[in-house]
Amino acid sequence: MIYYCHMIDVLINKVSRLSIDAVLKEFSCLSSGLSSDEVKKRLNKFGHNVLVEKKESHIIVQFLSHFTSPLILVLIFAGVFSFFIGEVTDAIIIGLMVLFGGALDFFQEYGASKALKKLIDTVKTTATVMRDRKKQEIAVSLLVPGDIVLLSSGDMIPADCRIIESDDFFVNQSSITGESFSSGKNSIPFKKRNVSMIDMDNIVFRGTNVVTGSATAIVIKTGKETEFGKISEKLAESPVKSEFENGINSFGLFIMKIILVLVVFIFFFNSLFKHDYFQSFMFAIAIAVGITPELLPMIMSVTMAVGSKKMSKNGVIVKNLSSIPNFGSMNILCTDKTGTLTENKIVLVKYSNYKGDDDERVLDMAYVSSVFQAGIKNPLDDAVLAYRKINVKNYKKVDEIPYDFFRKRMSIVTREGKKIFLVTKGAPEEVFKCCKYYNKNGKKTLFDKSVKEKALKTYLDLSRQGFRVLAVAQKDVANLKKQYSKDEESNLVFGGFVSFLDPPKKDVKEVLMELAELGVSIKIITGDNELVTKKICDEVGLSIDGVVLGSDLDKLTDEALRLRAAKITVFARCSPDQKTRIINALRAGGNVVGYMGDGINDAPSLKAADVGISVSSAVDIAKESASIVLTKHSLGDLKDGIVEGRKTFGNNMKYIMTTLSSNFGNMFSAAGAVFFLPFLPMLPIQILLNNLIYDVSQITIPSDNVDREWILSPKRWDISFVKKFMYVFGPISSLFDFATFFIIYYLMNASAGVFQTAWFMESLATQTFVVHIIRTRELPVIKSRASLLLTLSGLLCVAIGWIIPYTFLGEIFKFEPLTLNVVLALVGITFAYLVVVEITKRIFYRRVSF
Repeated sequence: MIYYCHMIDVLINKVSRLSIDAVLKEFSCLSSGLSSDEVKKRLNKFGHNVLVEKKESHIIVQFLSHFTSPLILVLIFAGVFSFFIGEVTDAIIIGLMVLFGGALDFFQEYGASKALKKLIDTVKTTATVMRDRKKQEIAVSLLVPGDIVLLSSGDMIPADCRIIESDDFFVNQSSITGESFSSGKNSIPFKKRNVSMIDMDNIVFRGTNVVTGSATAIVIKTGKETEFGKISEKLAESPVKSEFENGINSFGLFIMKIILVLVVFIFFFNSLFKHDYFQSFMFAIAIAVGITPELLPMIMSVTMAVGSKKMSKNGVIVKNLSSIPNFGSMNILCTDKTGTLTENKIVLVKYSNYKGDDDERVLDMAYVSSVFQAGIKNPLDDAVLAYRKINVKNYKKVDEIPYDFFRKRMSIVTREGKKIFLVTKGAPEEVFKCCKYYNKNGKKTLFDKSVKEKALKTYLDLSRQGFRVLAVAQKDVANLKKQYSKDEESNLVFGGFVSFLDPPKKDVKEVLMELAELGVSIKIITGDNELVTKKICDEVGLSIDGVVLGSDLDKLTDEALRLRAAKITVFARCSPDQKTRIINALRAGGNVVGYMGDGINDAPSLKAADVGISVSSAVDIAKESASIVLTKHSLGDLKDGIVEGRKTFGNNMKYIMTTLSSNFGNMFSAAGAVFFLPFLPMLPIQILLNNLIYDVSQITIPSDNVDREWILSPKRWDISFVKKFMYVFGPISSLFDFATFFIIYYLMNASAGVFQTAWFMESLATQTFVVHIIRTRELPVIKSRASLLLTLSGLLCVAIGWIIPYTFLGEIFKFEPLTLNVVLALVGITFAYLVVVEITKRIFYRRVSF
């Protein structure tokens, strides 16, 4: 049994637990840096610090790749053969249809820059290092394991590194981990083994950036060996085929099998009994062309292009046309919470005393601390200052005791007139240690064991609710000094807690309900912790059926994850590889999966999903890996896109169901007719004309109205449904064809020319008008009406087809004018056929669902 195992790799785990001296020894380097000679050796050994580059195909190869599906190949063969047997017009028409559909796909997708190039461009191109015992600025590509890099506020991390020295160092690693809050980093050796990257306080990863402070670090991984590099390698792999693409390929192979059987049967039977090999071969090929839905690529491309245009008006930009029907088929949407369910902005939401009750004095203390803190403010300080402006003009800053990762707190000394006091802010468990008293109704009271236990319970309750919590405390300072030390942080008066959260978006609750009504379930896959995620889910009304951590995933086989994934709502503390594995498991379980993300860590998942969805504000790599980009980070736009995708899918299926069932029926009738007719039931040129006129009538399907039942739930490519539909409605078409044969040939004693003309007209009318029956489950015209364009195109094409035999074109196509009796008989047969199809349709949908 093979277990999927993904943790941060063995080397990083090992290095995170070593002392600084041991780390330097591990990489055979000094804190003063490597020598130039050593760098050359390591460059030869490890290579340059660059990401893997995907070779870009020539533009012609990219264009031709849009003509490789089985269905397109059948059409190309039919067009080439038509040309060689002299049917140049038909060959040109087939060729133009194939070219139009493929070109539309190509130009829609072409122009989007390659994801890997964007990935490389997001990384800073230079880094500051210690080499030959001096500070140097070098190209990032020249970094090697063992290099000592100097990091400061605003820098992009150039490689995976181990911190060996830090000063108030905070890193934004949301693009890798999905964690909302900036992460404090330090040089303290980590004691635990096999932890996720979100918990590694002494490791920084390539592609993340420094928010505040400075640090010295040693490079431990470069190039494609970094976590960032692993993402780039995955993007360089061939894309996984989506649900829609797999469905189209299955459909194309199905058509090829039917064509092969019919062509071989008709050719050999006609040749055996009529000994006209060339005419038999041409008739067999005409049958092949007749049963092939050659307009399908164009119908799909036009339908999807129309859908793309409508979606763009709603703020949904479609990069890949085939993603539109996938969008409609999607039944699971996976998303990170940050910026999707939440505002992606940290805000102060609560200030409370040790019991959890609101306390304005706590806010005042936090504000004084944040407003006088030196250097770049972190997001928590920004949130305090943004909450409310408090008048502190009478306060003067005296000194600051900076934050460090041992104390996990910082203090500000201020004075108001002659009164001097110290305000401490930091991790609650560390602030508790410094407190001897607490503020009880404005009075300094002993912070005894029972009060401390209540304060600890309040802190833990707030943490369980998903809040990021800081504690504040203060004390009066007796003597004014120029400089204060951390020893002053004693005998403090505990004030209370300030709690922060990335709040949920205002409209997200309503949108989630609408998505549920559309049959789309939401799963949260995040690098953030489970407490924050559960809190947000509760806030937006997203019911949690189960929670799994990234560390738990590593214990599951792929099969076990496949069985379990559909039942889980929240996947927390997940790495990029784990996110992709979850998506693959959901797809393996028979789901059509969408993934919405905006960070570097989301790029592989966007590529792995059936529908990759990003936003215009996302990092470039995420936008380029996605197939759909939202101009706003809103699930509301997603809902509109899903509806449009289902309309597009519905119109595509109308053409497939109508064309395949009627074509199959007609061509099966032609195959059967060779048994008892002394002539061909329809000449090859007549079959091709019939096919052309019918296809033209269907060009307007993209404009058709779509019934609500197509929108209410996800619809998927189901080749078994298509087969059932064809096996039921194809024989009905054949039954009425044989009725036409009997009436025209046996009862009316028609000649070959009259027979062929009559069947041409009956076949064209039945397959053109039946779309109005098949396009809806409702009563056609009365309860569900086709678009005006589709109605008019159908009437016009049937009229043209029925008029041709009475014009000079009739002689070219070897038609003969029909008498009124024959025409009336054809009208009656057509009407009876439509009634029988309507009755059968109602019975069919009671037994077969789609």
